Amino acid sequence: MRILFVASLHHPAELDKARRDAPPGEDPLFPPSQAQHFWVKALRRLGHECAVFWRSESAWPWVRSGQLRMTQRLTIWRALDALALRAPALNPDFRLRNRRLIRFAAEFQPDVVILPGDNGVILPETLARLKGEHAATLVYGCGTSPVVFSRPVERVAAPLYDLVVANDFYHAIQWRELGAPRAETLPMSAIDPAFHYPYDLTGEERQAYACEVAVVGTLVPRKLYGERIAALEALRDFDLGIWSVHEVPPSLRQCYRGPALGEQMLRITRAAKITVNSHGDFMRYGGNMRLFEACGVGTFQIVDDRPGVHEWFSMGEHLVTYRDPDHLRELVAHYLAHDDERERIAAAGCAHVHAHHTYDQRMARLMDLVEGLRSG
Repeated sequence: MRILFVASLHHPAELDKARRDAPPGEDPLFPPSQAQHFWVKALRRLGHECAVFWRSESAWPWVRSGQLRMTQRLTIWRALDALALRAPALNPDFRLRNRRLIRFAAEFQPDVVILPGDNGVILPETLARLKGEHAATLVYGCGTSPVVFSRPVERVAAPLYDLVVANDFYHAIQWRELGAPRAETLPMSAIDPAFHYPYDLTGEERQAYACEVAVVGTLVPRKLYGERIAALEALRDFDLGIWSVHEVPPSLRQCYRGPALGEQMLRITRAAKITVNSHGDFMRYGGNMRLFEACGVGTFQIVDDRPGVHEWFSMGEHLVTYRDPDHLRELVAHYLAHDDERERIAAAGCAHVHAHHTYDQRMARLMDLVEGLRSG
């Protein structure tokens, strides 16, 4: 099938690097820092043709999209973006992007259109036109709660989505309540064995990244990541290293080591004795990217107790869960003192995700769902 992604580009420099480093004949559509990079690789291996339309790219050539960076500070750019997203149909740049998408689709002739979440640009009438003109199956894939994150245009368009796939069981229910005819719980995060594996680190890397506990991820705004912040604040008297491309709260800046994306992020995770994974406050079921990636590189993981974690992993065999910050402190202290236990669990977690949680398996399941809709 011909699959068109209508997506936002979060890390343009990483995409440029991926294209420079790609072997002959391979054309990355996304940077490896975005999960869709691995979706496309898996879909191509399944025999599908993929293309991408950047909804985040301005139709005005003098406006250059930059690196996504979360901050709690009010800036003029944040204010302008918020204003534009409140009335997208009145934004001339957005309307031009919608017309460009229609022209792009007319050339590509998609059978399936996949919209990763956080769409504030593509209008419902554009989506309806894509379905009508190309008989395209419309798939919306999201890892966040529509109650917390969705834009008005996303909620209005919910009845148009033939299929919503959500990492979180509760998010799938919310999309059904918004009118989506079908929503499935399917973690859209996983591992690619060619990229997520136990890296052999150089001595220089081990020295640069060494720490007892490593965390790579987003920590702002506090209203969305308060539980993650509280968990890490409880670990400040350990050797805690934090890497993020986004702003870091003042209480944790003493632990901040710098930005990290893609392979560097995986090498940092691999270098640590323990990686702590606390889901965002809005993700009550679980299933973020780090859950599978940390196991994939063979690092011992302590993750907050979420129902989905119990569905996909065996506690104490593949990873360990914590209940609250005090419990987390106890677990960190215990496993730092017991190397053999930590290494055994890390090795089992790595073997588990490489056997059962690959992007090839995820995309095969997704396409089974799509083909079922198209044949039904």
